[in-house]
Amino acid sequence: MRFLPFAAASFTITLLAGCASAPNQPTKELLTAKSPEAFSACVMQKLQENQQSPNVTHTSRSYRVILSSPVAADNVIETFKGDTGGKVYVYQRGLFSENLVRVASQCA
Repeated sequence: MRFLPFAAASFTITLLAGCASAPNQPTKELLTAKSPEAFSACVMQKLQENQQSPNVTHTSRSYRVILSSPVAADNVIETFKGDTGGKVYVYQRGLFSENLVRVASQCA
């Protein structure tokens, strides 16, 4: 009987710890020899093959591929131009978006 309040308190603390974690930390960081444009084109193709609808935006030094979600924060892959290719940041924020890191790793 005494175990139940302890279990409930532990569960609550665990949930609150998840809320306190840094939301802008990338799930994965990668290096690629490809340009941001070529890397983003590869990611877009693979995501579209998986029946997903990504959007892409870009500046002169970076590309951002966004997978919007109506129920969670958007999943984002950002690629920045470097001296010998690009630096990739994957922000996988959805519970069921585990293939985002896999796709980014395949294209790197």
